[in-house]
Amino acid sequence: MSETTPYDADRARFPRQALARLVLCDHATDVADGAAGLVATGNDPDTGPGGRASQAFQLVELAERALASAVIYERERGSSWTDIAQYLGIGPAAAQERFAAALDDWNTAFEVPYRLDDTGRKRIPQLPTAAYDPVWACGRLDTWAANRLRVSRDERPVSSGLVQAVPEEELPSVTP
Repeated sequence: MSETTPYDADRARFPRQALARLVLCDHATDVADGAAGLVATGNDPDTGPGGRASQAFQLVELAERALASAVIYERERGSSWTDIAQYLGIGPAAAQERFAAALDDWNTAFEVPYRLDDTGRKRIPQLPTAAYDPVWACGRLDTWAANRLRVSRDERPVSSGLVQAVPEEELPSVTP
């Protein structure tokens, strides 16, 4: 049973491949921001014993989430399990098994966009936020990249490279 969402029209502007790429971009920013938090040393005295190890462990968790998003993106763009496994240093069957749950969740979220919370009253989106609301994600990610990726002269370093289902000239602006 499929339910409508407030962002269906926005999502329809993008093929699933582009939505998967937005999710990967979003998760990559989390990794980058997490890593940046480990660079500065000025607050080390304020961090309790084990605090930096905790931050590094969280970074590994964020990287694992980004990896799962990268695999979903690769599958959406047509990469085979053999192609993906080659870069992971494991066999195709092991790669498929490792990421099967994440891929199943991704596919199911397009069929069942919400689940009810424990009270049964609040609908919770099942798609990652960047895929659920891609226009918002494009604006946020373009701003993030423009502020941090000094080598890029593109005003929309994320959204300008996305494959879109609707031609660019027919789209309203997605800048924040």
